[in-house]
Amino acid sequence: MTRLKITNMRFISNRIALLVALAFFGISAAAQQIIPTTATDSVRPVKIAKGTKLKVDGVVAVVGDYVVLDSDIDLMYKEMQAQNVPIAEVTRCELIGKLMEDKLYAHQAIQDSIIVHDAEVNETMDRQIDYFVEQLGSADKMVAYFKKKSLDSFKTELFDMIKTQKLTEQMQKKIIDAVEITPEEVRQFYAKFKKEEIPVFGAEMEVAQIVIKPQVSQAEKQLVIDRLKAMKEDVKNGSSFYSKAVLYSEDPGSKSSGGFYKITRKTPFVKEFKDAAFSLAEGEISDPVESEHGYHLIYVEKIRGQELDVRHILMTPKVTREALTAAKDKVDAIKKKIASGEISFADAARSESDDKDTRNSGGQLMNPRTLETRFELTKMDPTLYNQVADLKNGEISDAILDTDQRGVQSYKLLTVTNRYDEHAADYAKDYTKIKELALKEKQIKTIAKWSAEKIKSTYIKVNGEYRDCKFANNWVK
Repeated sequence: MTRLKITNMRFISNRIALLVALAFFGISAAAQQIIPTTATDSVRPVKIAKGTKLKVDGVVAVVGDYVVLDSDIDLMYKEMQAQNVPIAEVTRCELIGKLMEDKLYAHQAIQDSIIVHDAEVNETMDRQIDYFVEQLGSADKMVAYFKKKSLDSFKTELFDMIKTQKLTEQMQKKIIDAVEITPEEVRQFYAKFKKEEIPVFGAEMEVAQIVIKPQVSQAEKQLVIDRLKAMKEDVKNGSSFYSKAVLYSEDPGSKSSGGFYKITRKTPFVKEFKDAAFSLAEGEISDPVESEHGYHLIYVEKIRGQELDVRHILMTPKVTREALTAAKDKVDAIKKKIASGEISFADAARSESDDKDTRNSGGQLMNPRTLETRFELTKMDPTLYNQVADLKNGEISDAILDTDQRGVQSYKLLTVTNRYDEHAADYAKDYTKIKELALKEKQIKTIAKWSAEKIKSTYIKVNGEYRDCKFANNWVK
């Protein structure tokens, strides 16, 4: 198989996995699982003995404890079309192969005693239902769109589907996390390319910033503290914490799920939040807790050893127009100092910037996808790209008013510190990227080996015309 073909297949595989994970992009829950869950935190589908003859119409494959229906493939095509995914060259054989891979992962996850907690599934399900209702207009329209008998039956099927998919994801993660690569393996990976086959990396740039946040008055802080204290009293008197979080929380990551998070001491949350949460007893609500994000009201819903189920309401004190104007004046003054040569951009970032994540590095932004300082232009956040695209190296932008997801405003200066033209991979200069490619190739080989071994030891049956498919895996044993 050529490298181009491998790339195409990986696109198909990754896209389908995404569709499945988003709940309505693909398989129906009833088709994924034979029997609903029988234990609180495990999935135990019915066992299918070897030799059992399946007489259920539409069953095209069996993988361990799971079945694949012909209608699953039809639904995948339908939803791919709805999302404008090209399907002209995607065959039914490729789709059934992907579905069977997912079932193999889920089946093996059960054998390996991988646990998916119901609270985690419910959180994802609530978010997806909120999304469906927002897109379709109402819960009734959602039920009708998915052709279900009732909201309860829809939730039951969606719950089972999400739980199975999470098992699949955890099994895949378990396999990949164990894969490591040595510098010698990276060297061998690069050395095998002929000159005309060396990977080409797109044009990139490095960007630095200085952020100035408006000062919040004590009066505005007190307003937020008083509101959160009043909410705490309301909850003590019988109000729903969940409802208040949905209505009033300014945290976009948890608002729709009633402020829910599952955390441990290692969860990358701010220290103030974790310290407060782990000091509470089960069922207790904190006083307002201040962090860099604002003020939190934290409710500990469940304690499981070192793991907490928490809900929180985040509120951020509002910035006055005067404070915003003062922040802009400060940014303009910093730019003048840099332009006059009084201070460098990097030193100004270290001494003046209010962004703690970039301050110590002289304002250098980190690419969240690669955890490097370089941003590939074609994959860059469009907003950031538009702000820096016309800047020359070392040129500083005018003051930019920035608004984050919570509506918090600040002013910033941006500069392009380096540009890199499109180029063939260089082993010395692009080692990190080459290492990433080498690791991905090794992960693919590891997964292929794992799949081949598990297919041999798992009950698998492919029915009808699909037995003639030319699968990447040896499904027809």
